[in-house]
Amino acid sequence: MRKIDLETTQRCGIPSLTLMENAAAAVARAVAELAGVADQSILVLCGRGNNGGDGAATARLLALSGAKVDVVLFGRIKETKGDAQSNFEKARSLDGDVSRFFECASADEWHALQRNELAQPYAAVIDALFGTGLTRPLEGLYSEVITYLGELRRVRDEDTPSCAPIISIDIPSGLNADSSQPIGVAAQADVTVTMTAPKPANVLPPAASYNGELIVADIGSPRELVQEAESRLFVSEEADARRWLIKTRYVSDSYKNSHGHVLVIAGSRGFTGAAALCGNAAMRSGAGLVTVGTPVSAQPLVAAQVMPEVMTASLAETDRGVVSDEALSHVLKLAERANVIAIGPGLSSEEDRTRAFVRAVVEQRQTPLVVDADGLNCLAPWPAGLRGSPDLPVILTPHPGEMLRLIGSNDKSALDDRVAAASEFSVAHEVIVVLKGTRPLVAAPDGRVFINPTGNPGLGTAGAGDTLTGVIAGFLAQAYATLKQEADALETVIAAVYISGVAGDLAAEEIGMRTMVASDIREHLGAAICALDPEGEIPLPRSE
Repeated sequence: MRKIDLETTQRCGIPSLTLMENAAAAVARAVAELAGVADQSILVLCGRGNNGGDGAATARLLALSGAKVDVVLFGRIKETKGDAQSNFEKARSLDGDVSRFFECASADEWHALQRNELAQPYAAVIDALFGTGLTRPLEGLYSEVITYLGELRRVRDEDTPSCAPIISIDIPSGLNADSSQPIGVAAQADVTVTMTAPKPANVLPPAASYNGELIVADIGSPRELVQEAESRLFVSEEADARRWLIKTRYVSDSYKNSHGHVLVIAGSRGFTGAAALCGNAAMRSGAGLVTVGTPVSAQPLVAAQVMPEVMTASLAETDRGVVSDEALSHVLKLAERANVIAIGPGLSSEEDRTRAFVRAVVEQRQTPLVVDADGLNCLAPWPAGLRGSPDLPVILTPHPGEMLRLIGSNDKSALDDRVAAASEFSVAHEVIVVLKGTRPLVAAPDGRVFINPTGNPGLGTAGAGDTLTGVIAGFLAQAYATLKQEADALETVIAAVYISGVAGDLAAEEIGMRTMVASDIREHLGAAICALDPEGEIPLPRSE
């Protein structure tokens, strides 16, 4: 972002003061929508750097729009410089009936301000203490300011009408913008207005939980500068999912074979639900045909649990009711009619013959392959010589525990940087990794990582992973059947994860997160798809 800001000024001739003014206007708009402006009392807390300068410019705009604004600069104007100093001086020049400007350089001064001048209810508080340059924990006076903001939130939680929402500029103060991990105390914002593009701490949990609602404001940097920045980290967007849906729309001559065939290898004696959830989700996602292959003793129960439209097949099993390596030839035969294979849910990983079976399916695949749950456990730690490929992609969908097993570690800190862990594994083994959890990640073999912003805590329910595997497999089947050689596994997986999250969000809106179960996610897939591509889901009118 520093490079983009610099080149916006140097290459495009847009003064940095103009960028700061545009940032302030974006924050002022957010304040107006959240709390109103005219005759409202607003508190702006400013650090000495450019983030504080943004805050001072925001204060001036709000005051000129009729708000009563109190500005606290933690330091002295003479200690500031550049554009920030210019905006502090402009804000101080408005000191009077509608605006007050305070310089505060010590804890004693801050305590006195709280007891006297600031002892009033505010409609909003703007956090402009620290922006993207912070790399060490806040201490001393700044830590006390964060405590003050926390007390405001505590008051609101007790439903006191005098409380004030908190709006952070660019990033909640106290976070390191480049890290997903909090480095110390930080402001808990209700809204964060970040400039031009999100920073890692805006979107990666647990740091992202401090941001509240995230607004990405365009402050004038040309989009081509953003594209040239060569970022390897992206946020999936609605447009990504819609673009995939448009590419794979049903057309007048569509039928089941043109929508793809999914072969699900899943289930074992006593664990049939996962197989059914996966198969049903693949069917509901739009695949034309779905076959669930499961051990012979599990097949009757799986057949009873899947939709009538889903086919089942019996596979050779061991005496413990789990799939045996003797089933390989049958599975490869079934796979000749499939566009994609999903393997793993409920499969069991305890027997060597099952582990050998899974390894052989991956090695001998002739279609894209999705590996989940016990399929992953059967391959953990991941064999060094086992790789995906562009023609026959392998998609892995681990939760954090499975990811640790894949990399052969018992140390949970190995996933402190989830982006790096997923990316390094994906690149090393040429696979697509969907690392599940809060804000799932989709890591590509070329090193790019996509953060999925949809979904909610209700998705952390039994069977949600099996359902996601089914949706990913169903989408891949449609892509490869419809687009053939032009199918793109990565964009398909990104769309599947995004749309599954939307389905979970729609389910939560209808029934709440607490009582949501995996089948609710599946049953809202249609609504999610219609919401993203309504035109593509409406049948063409019949000719008279």
